[in-house]
Amino acid sequence: MEKPLAALQQLVKRVEASSPFYQKIFKEAGVTAADVKTMDDFNNLPFSEKADLRRVYPLGLQAVPDEAVVRIHSSSGTTGDPVIIPYTKKDVEDWAIMFERAYRYAGMTNRDRIQITPGYGLWTAGIGFQAGAERLGAMVIPMGPGNTPKQLKMMADLKSTVIACTSSYALVLAEEVAKAGLRDKICLTKGIIGSERWGDKMRRRIVEELGIEIYDIYGLTEVYGPGIAIDCEHHCGMHYWNDYIYMEIIDPDTLRPVPDGEYGEVVITTLKKEGAPLLRYRTHDISRIIPGECPCGSPFPRHDRILGRTDDMFKVKAVNMYPGQIDELLRDIPGVSSEYQVRIFNQGGKDEVALRFEVEEDADITAVEKAVGAGFKSRIGISITPQGGRIGSLPRSEKKTVRVIDERYES
Repeated sequence: MEKPLAALQQLVKRVEASSPFYQKIFKEAGVTAADVKTMDDFNNLPFSEKADLRRVYPLGLQAVPDEAVVRIHSSSGTTGDPVIIPYTKKDVEDWAIMFERAYRYAGMTNRDRIQITPGYGLWTAGIGFQAGAERLGAMVIPMGPGNTPKQLKMMADLKSTVIACTSSYALVLAEEVAKAGLRDKICLTKGIIGSERWGDKMRRRIVEELGIEIYDIYGLTEVYGPGIAIDCEHHCGMHYWNDYIYMEIIDPDTLRPVPDGEYGEVVITTLKKEGAPLLRYRTHDISRIIPGECPCGSPFPRHDRILGRTDDMFKVKAVNMYPGQIDELLRDIPGVSSEYQVRIFNQGGKDEVALRFEVEEDADITAVEKAVGAGFKSRIGISITPQGGRIGSLPRSEKKTVRVIDERYES
């Protein structure tokens, strides 16, 4: 993949001149924009990550005068101070351009009617989905989150053709459509789904129960929001807009770039962002660059689905585990449905794991529990307590589903 050295050099000069945040980082690292003469020089520039952004709360990331800022967005702040991201008029326009492009890659046109269920307000999701759809000329139904009965009514009455949501809420809607017997009354053909990783069994359930084609969309608040990447009709990787972002994949241990095709941590540099440009931002998302051209012929490169996050890892009995490993395990066991929840607790001075999961109606719960327990021991390396239940026995979420509950450190 071609490396945009000139664009990166221009960005480094711009942040050196206008960003107090990066001026401080450059000074501490002893580097200047003039030092960046090759891609190797760029690869030696310091990283930034969310902890750095939190330390300059509220507006330490701002790289333009106040009068140039037209909007503020923010991360949730559930684990500390939120990250505040200022946007200029051009930032807002660029984000809408990228989002419209994403919709076109998903086969949407101005004849579509898109029902938007992610939240509005400081979060980037709802307003981003709306701006891109309006730029496309599609009919927007800006529902926002929750109120599932009204979501279903609007979906049927307004003949929504596209649903935008998290995978967790897509599953909720699919189950409620089935319960209400609305499958023949809805007109959905596509789902634009993002915000959390999700396994193949969950995908199949949503596709089959809603009768839609689903498209993964990627983004994060710090980098515009959703819409910076999406998969196309071939569903063999997510096209990302390398005229707006430069993406690296690094080894999270050595912090060095890995070859295309190898998995690692996604690092993003914003090439055009004005309000809060980011240079070598560590997302902690795990993916890989997919080499070669997509069958669709797009000039835009691809990264793979997000497999999880480096900080999703949890450790029990000296074994490191990721939720993605559990997705893959359950995917291969007949009778297991898509939903699961891991509970980690301490009993008698020892760490224990209980894995709750849902079992399809025609499957024998005891037999499936035995298969899951044996599979976990052989593939992941520890013994667990498997706890099967029928579909609907685990909690549902209108936002993101909590997969791992660690009770070891609760007082």
